[in-house]
Amino acid sequence: MAGKDYYKILGVSRGASEREIKQAYRRLARQYHPDVNPGDKSAEARFKQINEAFEVLSDKEKRQKYDQFGDQWQYADQFAQAGGQQAPGWDFSRGGTRIHFSQGGFDSLFDDLLRGFTTGASGRRVQPRRGRDMEFPVEVTLEEAYHGATRTIGLADGKRLEVKIPPGVKDGSRVRLVGKGDEGYGGVKGDLYLVTSVKPHRLFERRGDDLYVGVAVPLVVAMLGGEVQVPTLKGKLALKIPPETQNGRSFRLKGQGMPHLGNSTRGDLLAKVKVVLPTKLTPQEKELFRQLGELRLS
Repeated sequence: MAGKDYYKILGVSRGASEREIKQAYRRLARQYHPDVNPGDKSAEARFKQINEAFEVLSDKEKRQKYDQFGDQWQYADQFAQAGGQQAPGWDFSRGGTRIHFSQGGFDSLFDDLLRGFTTGASGRRVQPRRGRDMEFPVEVTLEEAYHGATRTIGLADGKRLEVKIPPGVKDGSRVRLVGKGDEGYGGVKGDLYLVTSVKPHRLFERRGDDLYVGVAVPLVVAMLGGEVQVPTLKGKLALKIPPETQNGRSFRLKGQGMPHLGNSTRGDLLAKVKVVLPTKLTPQEKELFRQLGELRLS
């Protein structure tokens, strides 16, 4: 019996690590996502296969069942029961295990299973199966991670869904959308997880929920003290520079960093002084610096 090869779908070996599986999934999900391939039905079908393969191979227990029973892994318990029957019928081999099905055939067994019953003598009803959880990669800017954002995404079934990205997400954050995953068998839908990645910023460096930024301070202000403007993700703030501030000194601005995901607290902003030396000095300015040099060396 031909079945889906989830390892082949993701392009990984059967011995692939969890990290290799996740990396392959993210690369392929971006490549075949419906938003990237609008109107392409083959890409849409491929995207659905990729999600199905990842949902199984990323789960240790499901992967073990798949390695033994193939893409019918969800019926592993029923296969085990049927394996004890010795009547003539169908043989099925997968992963070195042979299972014998009783008379009536393989197809009739699956017909019964999909109707919600086992083929055993007990006639026990199979429990409804919850739908698969799915992942959807989302890239956001640092500003969007700070303020929150919305996205309209395309699902594997062709539907469009508007979703909210909460403030405070970072690389690898998983935003859960309950009941937006795949359909189940007689049970509730799975969940959809938005897996976020944050683009680098030209000014700010993020470490956890703290932000780091360089602040240009004129030499005169660093020497005599004064005030400079510090950029933040919600506007500029005035920062007092004390006299004789050294190059590289950092000032911590409490609560001016990134929001903590899920609550109202925030990280801090650390402003690092970058003293700017004057250029294009006039003859008078050069003379004053010579006088300063003489005073400092005397």
